[in-house]
Amino acid sequence: MLSRSFTTIQRASIAPRIFSRAVSTSTSAHTSSPTNPEPHDPVASEPRFLECFKHFFDKAAGLTNLKPGIIESMKECNVVLRVEFPVKNDQGDIDMITGYRAQHSHHKVPCKGGIRYSPEVDLQEVMALASLMTYKCAVVDVPFGGAKGGVRIDPKKYSLAQREKITRQYALLLCQKNFIGPGLDVPAPDMGTGEQEMSWIRDTYQAFNTNDVDSMACVTGKPISSGGIRGRTEATGLGVYFGLREFLSYEEVLKRTGLTPGLKGKRVVIQGFGNVGYWAGRFLEQAGAKVIAIAEYNGGIINQEGLNIESLNRHRLQHGTFKDFPGGTFVKESIELLESDCDILIPAALEKQIHVGNAARIKAKVIGEAANGPTTPRADEILLQKGAVIIPDLLLNAGGVTVSYFEWLKNLSHVRFGRLNKKWEEQSKKMLLDFVESQVGKKLGDSERSLIIHGADEIDLVRSGLDDTMTNACQETRKTAMDRNTDYRTAAFYNAIMKIKTVFESSGNMFS
Repeated sequence: MLSRSFTTIQRASIAPRIFSRAVSTSTSAHTSSPTNPEPHDPVASEPRFLECFKHFFDKAAGLTNLKPGIIESMKECNVVLRVEFPVKNDQGDIDMITGYRAQHSHHKVPCKGGIRYSPEVDLQEVMALASLMTYKCAVVDVPFGGAKGGVRIDPKKYSLAQREKITRQYALLLCQKNFIGPGLDVPAPDMGTGEQEMSWIRDTYQAFNTNDVDSMACVTGKPISSGGIRGRTEATGLGVYFGLREFLSYEEVLKRTGLTPGLKGKRVVIQGFGNVGYWAGRFLEQAGAKVIAIAEYNGGIINQEGLNIESLNRHRLQHGTFKDFPGGTFVKESIELLESDCDILIPAALEKQIHVGNAARIKAKVIGEAANGPTTPRADEILLQKGAVIIPDLLLNAGGVTVSYFEWLKNLSHVRFGRLNKKWEEQSKKMLLDFVESQVGKKLGDSERSLIIHGADEIDLVRSGLDDTMTNACQETRKTAMDRNTDYRTAAFYNAIMKIKTVFESSGNMFS
């Protein structure tokens, strides 16, 4: 059996396209709602993820003076690839696997975006995520166009060997269609994928591009041994922490919510305890916040005095559930935890989790969108009318792509960050400290000297760069929100649109 691939043109744009037969959009959206929801289900009346993105985009575009045709050009995906290929399962039967890769914009290259493995993956979801990625990169000044990929499988149902076959076949098809490469399109992990899948993709790409000296940069989120970067694993969660820390220092946010400055003592509810939710909870706990509840697909946990994140994580890794964890009360219907009385709610799971059916019951004063598209347009309006502050996904969860950018730079430079300057920095500090000690006639202890003299390691530089990136992006968003008298999501989209418009105008692509 042969694999099949189809490429469709979404619009004429700034780069040559491959013309083939059109791909129809699947009707299933990637949500936690049933495939055929009951008429009374409030989620059923909500727009799909792609339409949610377009709604938020249009709202921000309405604040610009751009022509309608230009706005449409910036909104639609440039090109989408669909592939199908066979894989033999453990029962000896053949499964036909469907995968997608969408490239939303080539205003800057390469394109950048994760690859997710989920049985709910479909074309409109991938296009929505690719679209969001373009504006996320622009918000944090990462020089990439947006892309996204997905393979429609449940990774839990396949063995490690089968997942490797699926990943390598998908990567091979991306290679054949020029949908991957250090200067073309650089994937990264997403839901259902991680370092191992990225390592398989890198190895597959390198096998077919043996003369490409920069081939290591074809994918990010790799293990350190395969060219990854220290700090990538926790990057999105750490970015969430930096963003929340920054917004809770803004006077207008504190006035609107009635909260005190800083994260210490703030009650936090997190939906999703995967990579992002775990690391966000861990950094918030270290900052003095109390994570009082965490919701997962198979149940939640609550403790008004605060959960111990590390202990809870060990318990879940061992048992696969929060049930019987001694440090909290298990809640079977975990979705109800989103309505808990708290200061900060962090949806870090799937899209459309806050919708018209539950938005009015959300009590959180600050919504920090660690997931992509967790809030629908109607829910967004309800929350804003209630006085909640929403820190949007395209800003708050941009830590992952920021550190992926650092990894890409590391791979292109072929040297670990800090390798060239760490010892020089330490020697300079030592000389300065020796001089100060000789002048004051007092010697510091060994531990104090070591702390002061320490030169920046790779992880120090990565975290410093992420902190600077998130802080600047938050301040830009804040300024636009105040200048335009609008909410933070609209402000972030507005900033991104204007940055991309500037790129198009300077290159002339907008007028071709």
